[in-house]
Amino acid sequence: MLLLRSEREVFATETSQGFDLMRDNLPPTVVFGWKFAGNAAVTSTCQWNLSNTPNQAARLRTSLPEWMYALKAVALPKRHGLRARLKGLGVVAGIAIAAAAVFALTHILKQIDYAEVLEAVRHTNASHIVLALVLVAISYGSLTLYDVLALRTIERTDVPYRIAALASFTSYPIAHGVGAVSLISPVIRYRIYSWNGLGVVDVANICFLTGLTFWLGNLTALALSLLAEPGAISHLEYLTPPVTRLLAVALLLGIVGFLLWSWLSPRSFGNRRWSVRLPSGPVVLLQIAIGIVDLGAAALAMYVLIPGGMNIGIFRLTAVFIAAILLGFASHAPAGIGVFDATILIGLGDADKEPLIAALLVFRFLYHLLPFVIALGLLGVVEAMRVLRARNLP
Repeated sequence: MLLLRSEREVFATETSQGFDLMRDNLPPTVVFGWKFAGNAAVTSTCQWNLSNTPNQAARLRTSLPEWMYALKAVALPKRHGLRARLKGLGVVAGIAIAAAAVFALTHILKQIDYAEVLEAVRHTNASHIVLALVLVAISYGSLTLYDVLALRTIERTDVPYRIAALASFTSYPIAHGVGAVSLISPVIRYRIYSWNGLGVVDVANICFLTGLTFWLGNLTALALSLLAEPGAISHLEYLTPPVTRLLAVALLLGIVGFLLWSWLSPRSFGNRRWSVRLPSGPVVLLQIAIGIVDLGAAALAMYVLIPGGMNIGIFRLTAVFIAAILLGFASHAPAGIGVFDATILIGLGDADKEPLIAALLVFRFLYHLLPFVIALGLLGVVEAMRVLRARNLP
């Protein structure tokens, strides 16, 4: 029996030819939650144009496969609340960040000698490029542990490491390269994990937990870098070193507070349809360590590409690098293009920017473009193998 209902009213009943939708009860916009037995709902929004004929029910004629009759469709009124307003603010903030970065980058590039930039790229030490490539590999290798920790937290240790590594390595470069991280990353992960029995809710939990690891690592590394070099982001935020140091201490205290809170007892939030189990204290500590390794390796990859004569300290570079990563992420620009570059040039470039731009171009190739191409090819090969395997099944 397939029943369409809300918490108070029945909107539709099954007939031999389809479903009778009650015109007086059914709102013009409803959200359907297709609920499997024992699992949380997967929702989608539908719009109905109902007849204005008095006392006449609108009929939805459908031809459903047999397995659909094992589902229960729950219709809920569509809600526009705080979440929608926050998404709108996020979009506005992203556009504002991108616009400001493009303006700043355009102003900087007007004074650049591009012939000198190309010459600096050609004269980049080959051993430095190899070392940077190794550090990039370490960074992406640590990213695979994000998914491993998330799978352990949701108690899906049966998923092998190679699947977690595949989901991580394909989702991150492609999603960041396209720019729609919150949309592309879950889709790729679901495509890979679904073959191992994980559902939509499981993948949503994994995406949340990997994002938590990302932010814990970023914020911890940023706070430590600012404590060591409080003047690192003075070009970005116009903050004095004492204020920056206070902000770094406050950030660290917040992270330590979250660590202690998660260590005392198991934590979770959400509702019965979608509940997220937070990692335990030891796992949070491991998340922070892995996040620092990830970001530290990426920052070191750029550090070895910058000419030594520029006298840029590692803590200053790390702080500016993390700020560039976060601003690029907030802008939703593909690979943070424009935003990441402007932040690096403003935060690290004093007078001679040509060598810094050369190092930035080489880093972009090693850290963004190369993994993006490899991830696309790997995902294509996996999908092709699955199609061939499906065709060979009896």
